[in-house]
Amino acid sequence: MLLLNADDIRKVFTMEDAVRSDEEAFVMQAKQTTEVPVRINFEVKKNGITSFMPALIKDFPAAGIKIVSTYPDNAQKRMPAVTATTLLTDPETGVVNAILDGTELTRMRTGAVSGLATKLLANKDAETAALFGTGGQAMSQLEALLTVRKLSEVRIYDSNPEWTASFIDRASALAEKFNTKLVGAVSSDEAIDSADIITTVTTSSDPVFDGRKIKKGTHINAVGVFMPHKRELDEYTVTHADKIFIDNTEAIMSEAGEFLIPISEGKFSKESITGELGDLILGRVEGRTDSRQITIMKTVGFATLDIVIAYNVYKKAVAAGIGRYI
Repeated sequence: MLLLNADDIRKVFTMEDAVRSDEEAFVMQAKQTTEVPVRINFEVKKNGITSFMPALIKDFPAAGIKIVSTYPDNAQKRMPAVTATTLLTDPETGVVNAILDGTELTRMRTGAVSGLATKLLANKDAETAALFGTGGQAMSQLEALLTVRKLSEVRIYDSNPEWTASFIDRASALAEKFNTKLVGAVSSDEAIDSADIITTVTTSSDPVFDGRKIKKGTHINAVGVFMPHKRELDEYTVTHADKIFIDNTEAIMSEAGEFLIPISEGKFSKESITGELGDLILGRVEGRTDSRQITIMKTVGFATLDIVIAYNVYKKAVAAGIGRYI
């Protein structure tokens, strides 16, 4: 059994690799060459959820599972709000042959979803972005944005100003690498003012910005929450978007409060969703057709992404002799 920690993963896999891996996963999902049950969520304690996310990837073949916990209060302990472990099985014997740091994989594949969506949907000349949230997944979100668009400025906003300052300090080397200026926003309004791209990666139950104040042509990645009673985007943003893309229809219609809450109030319908990212990649639906269109990508995550990236990392690690066998 091969053990791969976060450092091992980073040695063999880049954000560019992760974006390609996610694109591969979306195509597989769209072609229905996977089996992916909706995740099982257990509310272990108040404000603490542990989820089990299995998948079979028939193309490889490979079967595996991610066990992921979302504990927002971990931030108070300076721990990641989202932690995970991913297991892969040998297709010939069914024995677990790899255990990977799922926290790092989740960061990379979730950041890469936003990176892929931004690559496909944001205006080519986008220069300014806003990033909401400074938790465990924020750095990969920032890295993904900088990887796919040449941004001159990224505004960082968190409800705790100290966390904003700390994040900017930790991200300084990344910003320098991409020649990007990081600015701490004192309010959500300041963060989104004239922003070309907005990414939300928070654990908030309520909308984190006022959709009436975004400019035409903005692309939005809504990443942070995956519970039917929580939403990072307000009703106005969702109902006034020109194109809405999602990662996985079944998961979205079970878990995305951004849509489920206004649907329950009769203010939104499933038919308003343009399609899945896989459909966009395969040319089944159109993406942005005008620079003034507002586009949204909502992701709640699904196990195909996790098992595809885990398998790709595993292959590269074995080839490079990285990791520890037990």
